[in-house]
Amino acid sequence: MKICAICGKKKESVKFLKNIVILFCLLISFISNGQISVAHLRCEMAENPLAVSQNQPRLSWQLVSGTSNVLQTAYQIMVASSEKKLHNDEADVWDSGKVVSNKNLQLSYDGKSLKSETKYFWKVKVWNQNSKASHWSKPAFFRTAPSESDLNPIWIGAITKADSHLPEGRNYHTATFNKEKKASLINASDSLSRRSIMLRKPFSVNKEIKEAVVYISGLGHYELVINGEKIGNSEFAPLWTDYDKTVNYNTYELTANELEKGENVIGVLLGNGMYNTLAERYSKFYVSFGPPTLFFKMKVIYKDGSEEIIKSDESWKYSKSPITYNSIFGGEDYNANLEQKGWNEKGFNDANWKKVVVQEAPKGVLRAQTTTPIIVQKQFEVKEAKKLKPNFYIFNMGQNLSGFTTIKVKGKKGQTVRVWVGESLNEDGTVGQGKTGKPYYYDYTLKGDGVEEWQPKFSYYGFQYVQIENINYKEVKNKNLPTLVDLKSNFIYNSAGEAGTFECSNDIFNKTHWLINNAIKSNFQSVFTDCPQREKLGWIEEIHLNGPGLMFNYNLESYIPATMQNISDSQRDNGLIPTIVPEYVVFGGDFTDSPEWGVTGVILPWMYYEYYGDASLIEKYYPVMKRYVDYLGTKATNHIVSHGLGDWYDYGTHAAGYSKNSPIALSATSHYFYGASLVAKAAKLLNKTEDIAKYETLTSDIKTAFNKEFFNTETKQYGTSSQFSNAVPIFMDIVEPQYKAAVMQNLLNDIKAKGDRLTTGDVGNRYLFQALARNGENETMYKMNNHYDAPGYGFQIKFGLTTLTEQWDPRKGNSWNHFMMGQIEEWFYQSLAGIVPDAENPGFKHFFIQPEIVGDMTFVKATYQSIYGTIASAWEKKDGKLILKVEIPANTSATVKLPVSTKNSEIKVNGKLTKNLKLGSGKYTIECKI
Repeated sequence: MKICAICGKKKESVKFLKNIVILFCLLISFISNGQISVAHLRCEMAENPLAVSQNQPRLSWQLVSGTSNVLQTAYQIMVASSEKKLHNDEADVWDSGKVVSNKNLQLSYDGKSLKSETKYFWKVKVWNQNSKASHWSKPAFFRTAPSESDLNPIWIGAITKADSHLPEGRNYHTATFNKEKKASLINASDSLSRRSIMLRKPFSVNKEIKEAVVYISGLGHYELVINGEKIGNSEFAPLWTDYDKTVNYNTYELTANELEKGENVIGVLLGNGMYNTLAERYSKFYVSFGPPTLFFKMKVIYKDGSEEIIKSDESWKYSKSPITYNSIFGGEDYNANLEQKGWNEKGFNDANWKKVVVQEAPKGVLRAQTTTPIIVQKQFEVKEAKKLKPNFYIFNMGQNLSGFTTIKVKGKKGQTVRVWVGESLNEDGTVGQGKTGKPYYYDYTLKGDGVEEWQPKFSYYGFQYVQIENINYKEVKNKNLPTLVDLKSNFIYNSAGEAGTFECSNDIFNKTHWLINNAIKSNFQSVFTDCPQREKLGWIEEIHLNGPGLMFNYNLESYIPATMQNISDSQRDNGLIPTIVPEYVVFGGDFTDSPEWGVTGVILPWMYYEYYGDASLIEKYYPVMKRYVDYLGTKATNHIVSHGLGDWYDYGTHAAGYSKNSPIALSATSHYFYGASLVAKAAKLLNKTEDIAKYETLTSDIKTAFNKEFFNTETKQYGTSSQFSNAVPIFMDIVEPQYKAAVMQNLLNDIKAKGDRLTTGDVGNRYLFQALARNGENETMYKMNNHYDAPGYGFQIKFGLTTLTEQWDPRKGNSWNHFMMGQIEEWFYQSLAGIVPDAENPGFKHFFIQPEIVGDMTFVKATYQSIYGTIASAWEKKDGKLILKVEIPANTSATVKLPVSTKNSEIKVNGKLTKNLKLGSGKYTIECKI
């Protein structure tokens, strides 16, 4: 019988494989016959979202076809209340009917009024330019979020805010405190208010479940477990916000096997995060919105139509967790002897647990977290282990990253392993934290039960090296010491996903791309941070200055809206947008108020529109944009703004910091101009008639004042004649047309005089790079960056680093994991690969392919996953020819501009001579002589 069963399985397997092959062949035939299919369905820019708050959510999809020049001419959307109804074409919620339109992005739902906390299923089909219809797409779904009244949150924990005696306010910058002041603040608080706790709630299921949905916010961070199994794969949830303005909650759909008939148990572990940073050891600042707190709601719908709600209330119990210390800035300690086995499963005796208290709710509005979570993305093994002295080890993990370690140890009960982590080594070979915030470490106390594995849950740091003392490594040589069996580093960053690839013949540029992206990933957390160790703060200038590079490399469709919500939340009543968002600490002066930083709130909605074709952020945050520009107006004298940090970290013999090479007023006023011009543009887009004239006049007046104040008509130089001084007015189009060539020549002369080296900083790099790139000076860009000296990316590569650092010379700076100087990514994608958005057709509906051939480069290839589909540009020089391979997504077009004179050149597209380089969708090989 066993043999027959095996034979039967083999036959079924062969049959299954045959069916797969047949389906694949049909698909290939379908595509090659000029058909069109629909894929990648999105609702509000997300795949199958679980908490859509819009009444008319916007639906998008991509078209897939193996033929060229494919356009959509019509579509039909069906929305149903069940997958079964949708399958049977029963659109009981909405049937759009056939709509004549070429639009396949951000189409507003226009059916029956949607109910809250309800799951809807949808599909779409389209017609191409030949009126041929596609098959229906695979079904997708979206779930609507609860209303505020549906949530009706009750917050619970171990201690009330009033009894916690935690410091209130945002003026606790610990760098300005002595030890006594720090200690007095910590000692004044109740230790329970800083303690990680476990909360549990048993409940019963006695009927068949149709669906169960959880809404949860555990502040600062939580881990949710049901019946002993972790729900979701996120770390550091929910994402950080200004908890006085917005509090994120997460939504989970539970599968049938995650709940059992009879008794079930909810277990939640809470930690401090950015919600409550008061702690011993290192901390950049103290801010506390209250002690750890939990909101939980689970809605269970049974197959008989009845419902049950399990929510956080006074019936829950809590106990202190084995995590005896947790600080986002200081590390984490865990005592395995305090574990309570089975605490989050049924059958556990919680008689010794205490009743929770109902706590004061956070002030912020409870909102669904609609962007992607942070997860463990990669793990690294030990690259090199070095014994500094007996039982004292330094481990090189091979990659600087943001994250935490996983250790496997064995030893006696009560023994402790202390894990130090850091980006660099001191001269004596030990792990260095002097520049990145110390002390920071993890302590693990063993329970003495075989091999024990542990990793922190509520703290992360930037590190490449690990130091562990008083241990055996691998082998037990000293029985009185614990033995480290295994060590890994975990690289955590946001799960938004990567959108681009870039590769070329230049080794420096390839490694620079890798270096920058490792730094971006390390700082791609709840917010884009400056560094993953000493500050972990959202300094916002880096977002707009690196914006194109960020958008080419990562899927930021849902992340940028969350960023704009944070910016809006942080805007002061007077219109000021602070330099850091969320503003957990008020640094004061220029470190709170600098136009190059604040203008992010004006620029970012426009960048989002340019890359994703979505004007919703301009519409939603238009008041924020306006108020910020108006605020700068209150700080201006005759339209000149004179405060701020200027071109932060500009390069020279001086110490890095405030702008030294260029006038701060020139920098501040140029960004005032930039912001005003974009508000004028937004007013036009949104048809705000009164504002159009107001802000267009303001823009013109600032431009006049800027040129009067900073331009020397005799020398044709701006400001101090620095690279920043001249590049900014060229990039921002402030320079009058008749002077532009002379100013450009002065800029080039200065670069040449500096040995083809830059002198700009954090703010000026983008403007310098793009002033050159957009004005035909890509050879200068190549020379400026193709070397191994400082200032330059090559110096960091030569130095052996794996992430971009804060300063060009890593020996001088603090952080070795900063992406703020990564502005060259825009040049890689837009100039070398030549993938250029068209401002007139945002979202890459139409775009340009216009690669630059520079230096001795022989090939460049790049891809970008646009919202329409894959864009690819790959060129190579071969046998006196330029061979350019291009991919253009369906329902879009591109204009190719070759980097050679096309007047007398023979140009072949897919082997045929042509002069027409405006191409529809498809894959093309373009050849010409060079």
